[in-house]
Amino acid sequence: MKLIKQYSFLLAFVLPALTVLGFYLGGLWNLLTPCFVFVLIPVLDLLVGKDSENPADFRFQEIQSSVFYKYLTYLWVLVQSVFLIWSIVSFVPAELTVFESALFILSVSLVTGGIGITVAHELGHKNSKLEQFLSKLLLLQTCYLHFYIEHNRGHHVKVSTPDDPASSRKNESFYAFYPRTVIGSYLSAWSLEKEKLTRKGLSFFHYKNEMIQFSLVTIMLIGFILFGYTFWERGSFPIGISDYSWKPVFFFIVQSVLAFSLLEVVNYIEHYGLERKRKDNGNYEKILPVHSWNQNYMVSNALLFQLQRHSDHHANAGRRYQTLRHFPEAPQLPYGYEIMILIALVPPLWYRMVNPILETWE
Repeated sequence: MKLIKQYSFLLAFVLPALTVLGFYLGGLWNLLTPCFVFVLIPVLDLLVGKDSENPADFRFQEIQSSVFYKYLTYLWVLVQSVFLIWSIVSFVPAELTVFESALFILSVSLVTGGIGITVAHELGHKNSKLEQFLSKLLLLQTCYLHFYIEHNRGHHVKVSTPDDPASSRKNESFYAFYPRTVIGSYLSAWSLEKEKLTRKGLSFFHYKNEMIQFSLVTIMLIGFILFGYTFWERGSFPIGISDYSWKPVFFFIVQSVLAFSLLEVVNYIEHYGLERKRKDNGNYEKILPVHSWNQNYMVSNALLFQLQRHSDHHANAGRRYQTLRHFPEAPQLPYGYEIMILIALVPPLWYRMVNPILETWE
C-alpha cells in the first residue's frame, strides 16, 4: 500500500500525455483529457474508495523529508513548461475547427490550472528559494503571479472570514463569487505589498515591490510570445502591427483565464459557507479543521497532490503534500473536486447538495 500511494502521485503526468495524444489524433480525441478528469477519475474514486490513513508519527519525518516527493514537483515544472511551449507552437499553425480548438485549449488549461497551479501552490508555501522560484514560474504560465502573495499572506490569515476574497459565503453562487475573488485577490496582493514596503520604510514604487515585478514579467512574457513566435514564423523582424501573429497570444491568454478560473472554482469549494467566529476582542478564532471542506477519495487526491486534505494544509501550511492528514471532524464533501467543480457550476444543484451538510456544522 505504501508504494501504491507513493507512486500514485505520478497520475498527474497522464494529463499532458493525453492532451498531446488527443491533439495528434484530432477531432473528438481532444476530449481525452476532459473525460479523464471529469469522468474516469470520479468513476475510479468510487471503485477504489477512500483513503483515511494518516502517516504514522514515527514515520512522519522520513516521509516529510523524502526527496522523491519533492523531485516529483520539480519534474512537473519541467514537464509543464515544455508542454506549454509545445502547445503554443503546435496550436498556431494547426488547422483546427472551433470545436477542436476549444477542446484543446480546455485540455491545456486542465494541465496548467488543474495540476500546474496546484503544484505552484505546494511549492509556494516552502521556505526554499528554489521552490519559491519554481512556484512563480508555474504561476507566470497562467498570468496569476499575484496568487503567490495573496494566498500566502492574505488567504491563510483571513480564511473563512468576510475579509477574505477567496472564501465563498453561504448561498453565494460561484458566478457571484468569481468576480469578487478575482478582483479582490488581485487588489489584496497590491495592498499586502504596500503594507510590506511601508513597514520597511520603502516607497510603493520601489523596485522591491513584487507586484510591479510580477506585472512587468507577465507583460514581457506576452510580448516575447508575440514577438518571438512572429519572428520564428517570418524569419525577419515584424514592422507593423499587422505583421504580428496574434494567435499564440490569444491561445496563451485564453488558456491562462481558463486555468485560473479553474483555481477559483476550487477556492469556491474549499471554504464554502464556513465561518470563523469573531471573539469579544474583535479578533477571529484560530483556524480549525472545521473551516475547510475535505475529501479523501484516493484517486482524486493522488491526482491533486492531496489538495483535498485541506484542513491540515491550513493548520500546517509548510507541510508537504505527502504528509497531509485526514481530519474526520472536518466537513466532508460528498465527492472529489472533479465532480464538485461541475456541481458548483449549477448553483441550485450545489445548494441542494452542500447546504444540508453545511448546516450540520454551523
